[in-house]
Amino acid sequence: MPELVVVVLLGLLEGLTEFIPVSSTGHLILLGDLLGFQGERAGAFDVFIQLGAILAVVVLYWNRFLSLLDFSQDGDREESFRGRSGIMKLAAACLPALVLGFLAHRFIKEHLFNSFTVALALIVGGVLMLWVERQKRVAPIVAIEALTLKTCFAIGMFQCLSLWPGMSRSGSTIVGGMLLGLNRVVAAEFSFLVAVPIMCAATGYDLLKSLKFLSVADIVPFGVGFLVAFVSAMLAISFFMKILRKFSLVPFAVYRIALGAIVLALR
Repeated sequence: MPELVVVVLLGLLEGLTEFIPVSSTGHLILLGDLLGFQGERAGAFDVFIQLGAILAVVVLYWNRFLSLLDFSQDGDREESFRGRSGIMKLAAACLPALVLGFLAHRFIKEHLFNSFTVALALIVGGVLMLWVERQKRVAPIVAIEALTLKTCFAIGMFQCLSLWPGMSRSGSTIVGGMLLGLNRVVAAEFSFLVAVPIMCAATGYDLLKSLKFLSVADIVPFGVGFLVAFVSAMLAISFFMKILRKFSLVPFAVYRIALGAIVLALR
C-alpha cells in the first residue's frame, strides 16, 4: 500500500477517534500493526498527527482558552473558568496524569503498546462505561464554571487510566466526570480542554526523543497526516457533542467491547 494512503488513513483515524471515548492510541496501534506501519518513525508519525487533533480543539474552543488570559477580578473568582482560576483548575486536572505518565513512560512504551493489551483495555473501558450509564446519578454540575479545584483534581486521577493504551483519555475523563456529578456534555467539554496541555506535553516529549529518526523526506507525509487529523477531528468533535446531547455512551461502549473481542479472537 502506498505510504501516502497509509498516512491519510492513520490521520483520518486519529482525528475521528482522539476525542471520542474509543481510544485513538489503541486504534492507531491496531491499524499500524495491520498495515505494517511500525517502528520508531511510525511512532513519531502517530505522535505528530496528534498535534493536528489538538489544534482542532484550540480552534473550536478558542474563546475558552482566550479567557484563561483574563486576569481581571472576575478571573480570580473560584466559581469561574477564567484567568488564574481556570489555569489552576486545568493544572489540577492535568497534574496526576503528567506525573504518573512521566514516571511510567518507559514501562508503558515497552509493555502496553501491543494489540493484546489494547484489546483488553477496550473491553475494560467499555464495561466501565456501561456500568456508569446504568447508575442512577444526580448531575448537579451543568457548567464548566461550577467545577471546583478538588473536582478537577479528582477527574485528573481518573485520567490516569488513559495511560493504558486502549482505555481512552476522553473516555476516562468523561466517566470520571460523570461519577463526580458532571452531566455528559460538560464532562466531554472539560475532557477536550484538559486534552490540550496533556497532549502538548506528551507529544512534545515524544517528538523530542524521535527527531533523530526523521528526515527532510518526512515533511510531506507528516504534513498530510497532520492536516487530515485536524480536519477530521473538527468534524468528529461536533458530531460527538450532538450525540451526547441526545443519547448516551452506550453505543461507544458496545463498539469498544466488540472491537476488543474481535482483536482477541483473531490473535
